[in-house]
Amino acid sequence: MTEIMTMMIIWLVVLILAVVVEVLTLGLATIWFAGGALAAIVATLLHAPIAIQVILFFIVSLLLLFFTRHVAVKYFNKDRVRTNVESMVGRQAIVVSEINNIQGTGQVTVGGQQWSAKSAQNNVVIPAGAVVNILSINGVKLIVKADEQLKGLNPAPPSVPEPMSVSQMEALDEKQPE
Repeated sequence: MTEIMTMMIIWLVVLILAVVVEVLTLGLATIWFAGGALAAIVATLLHAPIAIQVILFFIVSLLLLFFTRHVAVKYFNKDRVRTNVESMVGRQAIVVSEINNIQGTGQVTVGGQQWSAKSAQNNVVIPAGAVVNILSINGVKLIVKADEQLKGLNPAPPSVPEPMSVSQMEALDEKQPE
């Protein structure tokens, strides 16, 4: 068998393997190498040296990967339904426990489930009852921001009484009738 026939068989095997793996996985992982193998087959037919065939295989494969993968992923995944946690981003939630990043507290309800939440802005405290938008997810915490369109409908933060000394509390008790 001649060197050209041997290389032709090798590149055909690489091409067929790449296509078969792609068909089995549908992950857009090996189709780019099928394109590189096809370019190497053409180089083999043109009697290019083996080094040129291998270099051409890698260059074409990488070019296809970098320049067409994002288009292919977008095209093939356009009807993909986001599930589970992915579907939370962009939704609205209701704060059930005040969100305070400094204290590390906060919970929201979305889709009937309670989630730990954190404000996207560290210095903002979001009161219970407020409507928030889910911006992202970090671990098991939803990263949220108060909904600006519903800001007027959000409740005012609860007023916290000033701390009192024992003598002030006793004086207040004395003023109240029994």
